[in-house]
Amino acid sequence: MKKYFAITILLLSIGFKANAQSRGIKIGYIDMEYILQNVPDYTEAKSQLEQKAQKWKQDIEAKKVEIAKLKDALKTERALLTKELVDEREEEIKFQEDELLDFQQKKFGPNGDLITQKAVLVKPIQDQVFNAVQDIAEAKKFDYVFDKSSDLTMLFAAKRFDISDQVVRVITRAEKREQMSAKQVKAQEAKEALEDAVDDNPALAERKKILEDKKKAREQLVADKKAAAEAKKADQEAKRKALLDAKEAKKTGTVPANDKTTGDKTTTDEKATARKATDSTAAADKEDKAAARAKMLEDRKKALEEKKKKILEDREAAKKAKEEKKATLPKTE
Repeated sequence: MKKYFAITILLLSIGFKANAQSRGIKIGYIDMEYILQNVPDYTEAKSQLEQKAQKWKQDIEAKKVEIAKLKDALKTERALLTKELVDEREEEIKFQEDELLDFQQKKFGPNGDLITQKAVLVKPIQDQVFNAVQDIAEAKKFDYVFDKSSDLTMLFAAKRFDISDQVVRVITRAEKREQMSAKQVKAQEAKEALEDAVDDNPALAERKKILEDKKKAREQLVADKKAAAEAKKADQEAKRKALLDAKEAKKTGTVPANDKTTGDKTTTDEKATARKATDSTAAADKEDKAAARAKMLEDRKKALEEKKKKILEDREAAKKAKEEKKATLPKTE
């Protein structure tokens, strides 16, 4: 309840100042989780801590397996053991379980090594973030800067008010400058000034992105044209070489240079054999076609002769019939 009351008072004070001052209130926010994920020192240390935690978990699982074996052995041998031995075994198992519980609390409890080492790990980064936020807020005239990942409930936050990337740059810039010369530092400062100008001007940021996209598209187009030209040139060179080899072979009566090897000679012989077989087949087909044509002509000639013979026979028969008819007619005086 106190938290919501404090937030209400804060928002009311912001509204009051907004009305009192003509320039209005300038508010920004950060996302601490995002910043931590993008700071190299923190991510490396966090990875090492996670490896330690994984090793602790493996030790816990091994201890659980050991205790389970002790319980199974006692269950199997209970009927053969005296009461004193059973009590001794149960006491040993209880001791092992208590030891496991203590180890779990020591490593993963509320005050365990994992929590404390995380706090130690985060503290220096939090201090750097605090200093960076102070510098950015003073330089950019922010009145308030909130932490989005904290308990403060933010129902809406416009991206243009997020200064997390600026905080990350401020932290990483200091690390880079330690390894730079004076000239490199000066060039880096000019680059940083441009980045800051882009952050302050969303239109400029959008324009920069458009220009970068166009530049990438031009570079890709140039690369594609270059690759196509090289491929075309290589193809032309191959055709030119093949043509020159063929002319040289025809001129000297020898096979081209690239056919002088044993493997190429074998290939040439195989091609010649295949060509001869193809020629023989073609010749045979040609002979068959000629014979078929000759037979067709012979049959046609025979048919014409038979037709002609029949016509002559019909004419003779008609002539003979006419003469017989004439002979049978009575003679006139």
